[in-house]
Amino acid sequence: MAFRALVCLSLMLAACASPAGREQAPLRPSGLLKTDIDRVAEGHRQACYASLRLLAEKLYRRNPQEWRKGGWRQAEEGVQRLFGSRHNWRFPELQGRFGSDAILVALGEDYRDDRVFAFIAGLGGMVHEAFDSKDEFDVSDDLDPQKLYNAARNLEIAVWKLAQGRGSDGALFLLSNEAGPPANLSFEREFGKMIGNLDLLSVLIADKANRNVVKVIQNVATAVFLPIVAVK
Repeated sequence: MAFRALVCLSLMLAACASPAGREQAPLRPSGLLKTDIDRVAEGHRQACYASLRLLAEKLYRRNPQEWRKGGWRQAEEGVQRLFGSRHNWRFPELQGRFGSDAILVALGEDYRDDRVFAFIAGLGGMVHEAFDSKDEFDVSDDLDPQKLYNAARNLEIAVWKLAQGRGSDGALFLLSNEAGPPANLSFEREFGKMIGNLDLLSVLIADKANRNVVKVIQNVATAVFLPIVAVK
């Protein structure tokens, strides 16, 4: 009963986190082979990518120089490149950099290209791998709760690096939250949604499959990105 209640709560949270007015996907035959946890996983995945897209839009608004460096005519072109087609989050623009590598490059002193694009692409790659690089799930799929947990911890590291990353001149690489007044913590809120989605899904899957998740405690200021792989 407790698991069923968690699943119901998870579905409601994922639905609330999705943008208003989202059209429901058409019913597919594969939907008949989905378990409750498969539907929960798809809902949380969609919610994570909705937050990622909003973060991309907000970062471009706060850092318009970045989409110009990317050669886009407007910020939306950069967003569309990130989210508009199936690319598995591997972009030729990043010269093979993927996941955490793309994030570190985006917030590096020597990077001269579109930092927003590289940062969001890195986040997207990590989330994509946490969901086994799949868009939909059915009874044959077996998500790994450790990957989801590690991805959540990596997002915590990424949001800290975003807020603290500065060049030798003391300027932030990318502007995000504003101390105010009034304070603008909307970036942290979107990261919080993604972290909550991944953590809750990790707990649900671990409980359902009777599996253990290795918890990692790090100082966020000195933390390193965790691999998005199962820890045996």
